Amino acid sequence: MATGGGEYAGAEAWAEGRAEPAAWLAAVVDAVRETGVRPAAICVGGQSPTTVPMDGSPAVTVLHPAGATLGFERQHYAQREFLGIDGVLQIYDWIMNRLGATIRQSRWPGDVTLNGYGRRAATGQVIGHTDGAFGLPADIPLVAGAQDAFFAFWAGGVDTPGRAMDPGGRTGGLAVAVECPQERGADAMRSAAIGVDIVGGPVSSHGLIMEWLAGLTGRPIPELLDRAALIPPGADGVRVLPYLEGERAPRWNRELRAEITGLGSGHGPGHIARAALEGTAYGLRHIAESLRVPGLDVLVCAGSPARSELWCQIKADVLDVPVEVPEETDLAAYGAALSAGAGAGWWPVPGDAKSGSWPRPAGRVVKPTPRQVYRDGYRRFVESGDAAERRLRQLEASK
Repeated sequence: MATGGGEYAGAEAWAEGRAEPAAWLAAVVDAVRETGVRPAAICVGGQSPTTVPMDGSPAVTVLHPAGATLGFERQHYAQREFLGIDGVLQIYDWIMNRLGATIRQSRWPGDVTLNGYGRRAATGQVIGHTDGAFGLPADIPLVAGAQDAFFAFWAGGVDTPGRAMDPGGRTGGLAVAVECPQERGADAMRSAAIGVDIVGGPVSSHGLIMEWLAGLTGRPIPELLDRAALIPPGADGVRVLPYLEGERAPRWNRELRAEITGLGSGHGPGHIARAALEGTAYGLRHIAESLRVPGLDVLVCAGSPARSELWCQIKADVLDVPVEVPEETDLAAYGAALSAGAGAGWWPVPGDAKSGSWPRPAGRVVKPTPRQVYRDGYRRFVESGDAAERRLRQLEASK
């Protein structure tokens, strides 16, 4: 397997919620060229919603406040309205168009068709061929992509009931594969496999809280993780509600804020770091219990948080399930490779085959060690969140 990468030149200067599509395109081209091989096909996925003017002027990204409280479909339209133009594409479709594809909108099975974003193309469908621009060889098939989360779920095998995933990253969350009910719920997503849905939800802070703590203490994240590993489970009574930017699932309350409790003079950065890691794991368990699914067989951990042995072990212990850690933690990129492979005819497109029809990345398994301190910690975590919501309601009522 050949790999390559590219940098988003100038990203540090981008305005909040905005991005330069040309830098995205250049990074994709650099990544393809760095592999040193001629690809059998090329597919690009990415964050969504992301709205890009046809001319490639600055894009509005998922981090832009336009439509931030709305669903994905309405967020797209809010971003287009903010830009004040009609000719728009998703970022990955814009890149494909620049490489030689026709104007299309890539959509995962079950996704609604977006009005004004080009003619629909199914994930894994060939939508054109490279035209030789940007130093890439001509006539390479270009394949419709998808939102990065769907790619990660596909790559992690969240197409078999009982398998779940935390995609990691700055936010994270929990997605669980379940057998399709007769009537699909409004919040259910289609998995890559026939007859299997994905339920769950995102959280607002995961890796973000470690970034925040690193900035606050002036210590890099690897050092904080090393210090956290020296602290016993339960963090000697320190507890963290990781709601730096409110919370999404299962509370769906943007007004909540993070809390650190139980601090004493004998506590230090390691205790807070340990408590933050445990708090994010409690958040995943909170989603799992709110879903009332039959059960979890394994949790796949991805993204940069999956590179921490300690964090994976905490998640395994708190949720009391084995944690599967793939060798390649960037599962969104692996999912894009799966889509390219479908376009090349190596395996079925998503939505056209049964569970287990696609190759999964190799990995290792972290076994859980159930602990009473985590059971008690989870109960206090939920109680603290409930109390925080009550205070918000009282404050609102007093205005």
